[in-house]
Amino acid sequence: MRRLEYKWLVGITFVLALVMQILDMTILNVALATLGEQFEVGAGTLQWVLTSYMISLAVFIPSSGWLSDRFGSKRTFQFAVLVFTAASVICGAAPGIKTLIAARFLQGIGGGMLVPVGQAMLFRAFPAQERAKASAILAIPITAAPALGPLLGGALIEAASWRWIFFINVPVGALALLCSILFLAEERGREPARFDFAGFLLAGSGLATLLFGLDRAAELGWANPIVWGCLAAAVLLISGLVWRELSATDPMLDLRLLGNRIFGTGNLLLLCQTGAMFGVLFLVPLYLQDLRSTSALLAGLVLMPQALSMLLVTQLVSRVYGRVGPRRLIAGGFAVLLVSAGTFQFVDLSSSLWNLVGSLVLLGGAMGMLMTPLQTAAFAQTTGAYMGQATSLFNVSRQVATALATAVVASALVMFTDSAMSGAAPTDPQAVAQARMAGFHGAFLVPVVFGVLGLLLTARVRDADAVATLDREVRTASRSSAVD
Repeated sequence: MRRLEYKWLVGITFVLALVMQILDMTILNVALATLGEQFEVGAGTLQWVLTSYMISLAVFIPSSGWLSDRFGSKRTFQFAVLVFTAASVICGAAPGIKTLIAARFLQGIGGGMLVPVGQAMLFRAFPAQERAKASAILAIPITAAPALGPLLGGALIEAASWRWIFFINVPVGALALLCSILFLAEERGREPARFDFAGFLLAGSGLATLLFGLDRAAELGWANPIVWGCLAAAVLLISGLVWRELSATDPMLDLRLLGNRIFGTGNLLLLCQTGAMFGVLFLVPLYLQDLRSTSALLAGLVLMPQALSMLLVTQLVSRVYGRVGPRRLIAGGFAVLLVSAGTFQFVDLSSSLWNLVGSLVLLGGAMGMLMTPLQTAAFAQTTGAYMGQATSLFNVSRQVATALATAVVASALVMFTDSAMSGAAPTDPQAVAQARMAGFHGAFLVPVVFGVLGLLLTARVRDADAVATLDREVRTASRSSAVD
């Protein structure tokens, strides 16, 4: 039997770990109501099961690049998988809500290092001209796991116990750890200086405060004093972080990388893409369950074709990226995204679910067109020595974009619903339902705004900046046009 090339072994190992992490996040959303009944706690306490993990991610993602440079990417990745798997066991065996919250924070330590370190290993293993294939590998867990998570979570809770939504991570984590021991080679980026403790504190506290503030904004509204206090503190802390990291000789989080045109633009485009996608995926289940009274299982089935469409288009785009280049694919992706987001304005209380599925399939196609060229082009000029730092920054952008999209969309939903309800008779159920539908129509405009911003930013993308990732003949043509 012919041995697989090293790059594919890295891909398999990372996909296993990433499936475990993403499945855990999506399965847990289905189990929150069950956890509330089990531990007899309200929504406020239950929210910390999610928030503790999010804060932990914010603290440890920025330091992941330094840790992998200092201790080696293989060791750091193994440590991350081990911590995440062990924390999953503690979550599953938790006797009370406090233990569960603490174990979720521990999970976040592993998750915060697992994704950026694994992504850096993947992009180092694939030559620049083959990184579109690496991005296509990443698309498998990123698209498949969220589609399967709600279905698997519901099945585990009904057939066994809520504890199995955490215990299921153990065999996957063990397999990922075994693959890392057998297949991965140790590697380091640039030689790191001593640990930038000030940068670590500023990055961790600033990002955690920002994400917590955005999370509270989604729950309490932007006018709440807690939200404003958190966001003001986050601005001060992140401003301090920017000053510290730009003035430090060896920063923990190398913000200078954002000065590179294609990498900086890629981070902004990622924010727009993630914001649009998570905005829609936040609203659709609420629309289905709150206005159409569908079950969580049916809502998951409606969302699944979007993930399958995204996965299929991603694999196709990875094969043409080298010949087409990133600019046209990204522009086309945002154009399709705008069409898809616009179709949600025609969704109403009696719309066929098949029409909704069609809009979601179109959205999945747009995301598939965007994911590979965006990630591949963003890292086109990043050398292996700086890959750990670059993936840390990229994943920070992803986390901020997810929290921002959720907060803005949730706030827009409340604002537009309150505005529509003010003119509706509270005793008329049909008028109330129509007012709530108007609130969803308003909130569905938020992904449109993200899409417009993304399309405008595409003007900053130049194929010549990503020339290292293109096919040889296209590379030559791009260099010639850049000289002209």
